[in-house]
Amino acid sequence: MGAARRSRLLLPPLLLLLLAPWGPRVSGEPRSARRRWPVPYRRFDFRPKTDPYCQARYTFCPTGSAIPLMKEEDVIEVYRLQAPVWEFKYGDLLGHLKIMHDAVGFKSSLTGKNYTMEWYELFQLGNCTFPHLRPGMDAPFWCNQGAACFYEGIDDAHWKANGTLVLVTTISGTMFNEMAQWVKYDNETGIYYETWTVQASPDKKSTVWFDSYECSKFILRTYQKLADLGAVFKKIQTNYTSIILFSGEPIYLGNETSIFGPQGNKTLAAAIRDFYNPFKPHQSVREFFVDLFKIIDRVILNHQFYLFYNLEYWFLPMKSPYLKIIYEEVPLPVGSKASFGV
Repeated sequence: MGAARRSRLLLPPLLLLLLAPWGPRVSGEPRSARRRWPVPYRRFDFRPKTDPYCQARYTFCPTGSAIPLMKEEDVIEVYRLQAPVWEFKYGDLLGHLKIMHDAVGFKSSLTGKNYTMEWYELFQLGNCTFPHLRPGMDAPFWCNQGAACFYEGIDDAHWKANGTLVLVTTISGTMFNEMAQWVKYDNETGIYYETWTVQASPDKKSTVWFDSYECSKFILRTYQKLADLGAVFKKIQTNYTSIILFSGEPIYLGNETSIFGPQGNKTLAAAIRDFYNPFKPHQSVREFFVDLFKIIDRVILNHQFYLFYNLEYWFLPMKSPYLKIIYEEVPLPVGSKASFGV
């Protein structure tokens, strides 16, 4: 399989969200053993090396640089940055669907230099959301990592044309340097991109089974860290995009070894592979629509979905409305002793 097949973008979001598998509802452990909802996002001791099989269509962080050490007396402006996903390629197309990418900007009053910081996928969104089914390998193969990218400059035209570039607070150089240390920790321990939020219903008070871990969550954590360090944010409305799957209570299935290993459940392993097969990179229009019909049939009619989260597989008994893209307000933070998401 060539790089063109290994590197892929995510299907248009309104199509992808109609997902589902078929196969048995096999639970790897008692329901009572996993009753903490949402399932906590797992952090790791270090970031693993990427597999050379995984190739990005667009190079990750091509102009990235180290976060500079600021002088303590510096006054640094902090900017909220938001633009439609893939704006560089499709303009405001996904902006009409409120599918937005978030970042944060900084401007030093002492040097006049400005910087951008964001968090996104190393191998594009499709690879973080669906695995590859490689010949000779029983388990699905995931090219999934996300990471922070810091670089000098703010592309005003990019953020202003179809999105947002607005001042939200000012901080000292000392606060910036402390934030930089936190970013290093966050980036080294929060490794895997999680596309989906999974919850019980569209009701705002419904149970959240799994929370996403993507660009907006990094920005929210960064804002909260700055608030905890003493930053006072302006009172402006801030909205973020979430892609939500709706399901009944998830059923834990196991990890790669327990399902696909020598003593694994071959029936369940085959069902998971069958589920992911329609999400392979497509080579023709006909193949795309054939697989799309399979996806719709399985998720809508059979109410099934297999989720890979924290390196473990879960079964989601899907239910109406199955999937929804929302763009809702999350207020700018106030300080607290416990940082958001850490």
